[in-house]
This record gives sequence, C-alpha cells and structure tokens, in this order.
Amino acid sequence: MPPDTLFSTASMLAVLGWATLALSPLSPRWSDRIAGLGIPLVLAVGYSALVLAFWSRAPGGFDTLPNVMALFTMPQIALAGWVHYLAFDLLIGAWIARTARDEEISHLLVLPCLVLTFLFGPAGFLAFTALRATAGTRTPLAERNAA
Repeated sequence: MPPDTLFSTASMLAVLGWATLALSPLSPRWSDRIAGLGIPLVLAVGYSALVLAFWSRAPGGFDTLPNVMALFTMPQIALAGWVHYLAFDLLIGAWIARTARDEEISHLLVLPCLVLTFLFGPAGFLAFTALRATAGTRTPLAERNAA
C-alpha cells in the first residue's frame, strides 16, 4: 500500500478515536476500549511494521538534529513518525478522558484539553494538568467505591 494511503488510513483511524473521546460521556466503556486500546493497538502494529520494513534502509539517526532530519526524509519513516504521534497522543487523550471522568471534572472543561492534545500533544497534557490543579482533583471513584 502506498505511504499516502497508509497516512490517510492512520489519520482517519485517529480521528475516529478522537471523536470517540469527544463523545465519551455517552459510553465511557466503549470510549476506553476504542480510543484507549483498540485504535492505539492498530496504530502500534502499523508503526512496528513500518519500522521493521524500512528502518535498516533509512538514512540518519537520533544522535544529532541533522541526522534526525535526514531520518525523516524517507517517506515510510516519516509516516512511521506520524503514526507514532497519532498513537501516543490518542493514548494521552484517552488517559485525560478517563482521569477526568474518575475525578468528576466536567467534560466540557476537558474538551479544549482534548483538542489541544490532538493538535499539539504535550500542550494538551499541560493544559489538562493545569485544569486538574485548578479543579481541585478529587479522590477517584474507584477509591471512593472501595471505601
């Protein structure tokens, strides 16, 4: 399959995961299964396949910025990097949604953090961490139910 087709497929899968997170209050269990496990696993398989198939032929490396730039000149490795971002940002988004639900933080307040995580990864994580600090995180539901 051409890299452009794989790029589109992986991106659409990630968008499906993010839509699931946006609607997670409607079905938290399915959100956790789809966006927190299923789609990241599919992306991880795709990433691993790309790395296994193309890493040995890729120029560059991770030791200097010019080598990292050279590494991503190969389309299949650039695609692997993109899929890596998609998978890990979605995992962080799923963690945000799950944590907010457990700590009873309003989903309306969480949505901007999810959008930021989707677009700018660590900035969304930072925003959610700030939201948790200002919302005064509560004891997670699992701990309250056990008490």
